Amino acid sequence: MKQPEGALVLQAKKVILSWSSGKDSAYTLHCLRQSNEYEVLGLLTTTTEEYNRVAMHATRVTLLEEQARQANLALHQVIIPSKCTNDIYAQRMLKFLQKLAEQNIYHVAFGDLFLEDIRQYREQQLKDTGITAIFPLWQRNTKQLAHEMMRIGMKAVVTCIDLNKLDASFVGREFDATFLADLPEDVDPCGENGEFHTFVYEGPMLAKALKITKGEVIEREGFVYADFTF
Repeated sequence: MKQPEGALVLQAKKVILSWSSGKDSAYTLHCLRQSNEYEVLGLLTTTTEEYNRVAMHATRVTLLEEQARQANLALHQVIIPSKCTNDIYAQRMLKFLQKLAEQNIYHVAFGDLFLEDIRQYREQQLKDTGITAIFPLWQRNTKQLAHEMMRIGMKAVVTCIDLNKLDASFVGREFDATFLADLPEDVDPCGENGEFHTFVYEGPMLAKALKITKGEVIEREGFVYADFTF
């Protein structure tokens, strides 16, 4: 539609999205793209040197790269050791953030839901960089949010579970209504307390679905991981 003569056209703010490969960051991308306020220019992911996987979610980088291609976005990896100290993480992340500021990108979006300490950590990390953290999903009801993710056609699999919070049988399952119904009452429907992590293989934020196969399931240091491949 043609803008009325003399109308003020606001330029969208450039933003990089912190991308875990899971449902929360994928839904955040969907929300940002529905808004006229932000223009998503790329995805930011921390990956491990030793395993060449997404930190915590254990997603193979090959799958991560395909997600970025199907999202039609540049992928930026901050590579860290698998046993990473806070200092090393902060140094490597700061280096990347400085590059963003040099490119006149002043916003980073996160898919965090309600953990105040995580939000405060991210905001502190960005302090004095000139970059602002935004949280499009903040304080959303997580049960409603989980069902909304499914309603829009987003599909994901569970790649990792914390054995202190969930039985090993939950790993590798589809993130669907049956999965939600089977969760214990004390487990957050979106896994915001670290109970489980996911990988999104289909949804409106991706041009086409990724055809993935469940491989080996392993247990390590109190977590169980399902290895998905093409």
